[in-house]
Amino acid sequence: PDAAFRLYVDTEDPENLSAQWVIAEGYYLYRDKIGFQLVESEQTTLEPALFPSGKIKEDEYFGRMEVYYGDLKVRIPLKRSGTTEEDIQLKVSYQGCAEAGICYPPINKTLELTLPAADTATLSTIPAVTDTTAVTKPAPAQTPPSARQDDISRVLAESGKWWVILFFFGAGVLLAFTACMYPMIPILSSIIVGQGETITTGKAFFLSLVYVQAMAITYAIIGVISAQLGAGVQAFFQNPWILASFAIIFVLLALSMFGFYNLQLPASWQARLSETSNRQKGGHLLGVAVMGVLSALIVGPCAGPVLIGALAYTSQSGDYLTGGLAMFALGNGMGAPLLLIGASGGKLLPKAGGWMDTVKSVFGVILLGVAVLMLERILPGPVALFLWAMLLIIPAIYMGALEPIAEGTSGWRRLWKGLGIVMLTYGIILVLGAATGARDPFQPLRNFTVGISGTETGGSTSQHLAFDHIKTVADLEAALLRAEQLGKYTMLDYYADWCTYCIKMEDYTFSDKRVQKALSDMILLQADVTANDEADKELLNHFGLFAPPATLFFTSEGSEKRNFRLVGYIGADEFLEHLDSVRREK
Repeated sequence: PDAAFRLYVDTEDPENLSAQWVIAEGYYLYRDKIGFQLVESEQTTLEPALFPSGKIKEDEYFGRMEVYYGDLKVRIPLKRSGTTEEDIQLKVSYQGCAEAGICYPPINKTLELTLPAADTATLSTIPAVTDTTAVTKPAPAQTPPSARQDDISRVLAESGKWWVILFFFGAGVLLAFTACMYPMIPILSSIIVGQGETITTGKAFFLSLVYVQAMAITYAIIGVISAQLGAGVQAFFQNPWILASFAIIFVLLALSMFGFYNLQLPASWQARLSETSNRQKGGHLLGVAVMGVLSALIVGPCAGPVLIGALAYTSQSGDYLTGGLAMFALGNGMGAPLLLIGASGGKLLPKAGGWMDTVKSVFGVILLGVAVLMLERILPGPVALFLWAMLLIIPAIYMGALEPIAEGTSGWRRLWKGLGIVMLTYGIILVLGAATGARDPFQPLRNFTVGISGTETGGSTSQHLAFDHIKTVADLEAALLRAEQLGKYTMLDYYADWCTYCIKMEDYTFSDKRVQKALSDMILLQADVTANDEADKELLNHFGLFAPPATLFFTSEGSEKRNFRLVGYIGADEFLEHLDSVRREK
């Protein structure tokens, strides 16, 4: 409906509103289905709306009707008892059909507008309206925006199940290329490499399929459970003890890849598993499935609009079948690139030779990187940066970065040494960055540069945004009351130490000096929900949130500007544009 009948409402002057529809070709609106109503306004009432002439249509549903095609503009005169600026809510109702024979149900929208102050000396009789069929298309900014996660929920509510599956599969494919998904690549690849010389393309693909389906089923189940439990499930699996335990597991797996030992079960267990494996004709499928489940729980994507939208719809509607299908399709979309990687891995890996040992060593290093990615969520930033440095420096030494090149050395050996030198150099830079307190491996000398020059050349600053921290709903209400007394807008940021995107917001968005300047006139609140205790859950559930990061904005009267809610990471430039929209929209 919003694409067929695009609605724009604006304030023409202190005494007139205008409602405009851009009607798609092949669609029409009924005149007698269009209505306007003010919601609880004490100083203003609506006069009869002034419509242009429409076209008469013999409608198969309603008989002889006046309808509108193309663009429609309606003027709405106001009767005002006051002359001061006033915020109003206008309820607009309308209904339309397509020439193809499809009719939409009645549509109701409530829009917030601000009437400018009026001078009583300028009050005049409203002139008659002529035919306004041809109007200039208004600026899209007049349309009240909606939060992205709300758009996702609306897709679930308004679409058939096949469209839902297709939409969320596509969204999963896009999520597969986000940073949170990268650890799944070495996990799956190491499973394939661990099969040894007998790996084939078909077997590699089948192992990948089992891994992806286990991951997708996990998302479907956990998605439905999360709709009931909120952020409890995600927070549980970001517990420091759990993350540390699985980091140790990945370190042990990596050491096995390096040949320090062979991980194997007792002989009797191996015999039984071998029989089961032969019957399955696919290798250790149970272990692969378990890794898929753990990957979904531990190193899956951070909470974003797609995930939150699906969970919000499921919890609010009780339609767990649609919600589960959406999450299952999302998991399969995220796993689609992994299937390609798995199949190509089986095809490209050699059957035997020393090259296989090199490949296993490379994946051993990558598995150590997965362990560091997990530990990043619970360790201080400089400590994690030092671990990244060690992960570069030690392999670089094994690659011969410090050894001389003998005469007659092959070109491949020289290339290998060159890569080792690059890794060694960058590892040393990371050590220096960790010593200055940096935590970003992509900007390790950020603090070092600022410290030497005393000035900043970029748009960022090492100083984080100063928040007032709240813990409970009562703390929030008290802060909003204080902001109302001061006549200031409020921003509330949800944060957790185990939320990688929260840390990214801290380092790249809230540390940007332009953002800090733009927020200088707001009350800035932050809710740290790392502990995930009862107070944290209540504070999340108070606004229907499932997990951080989320950023909410409140007017000077203490009401949330719901359509401007942000879920997930957003960069500094996009955040500034969003902040401008928050201030402009009344």
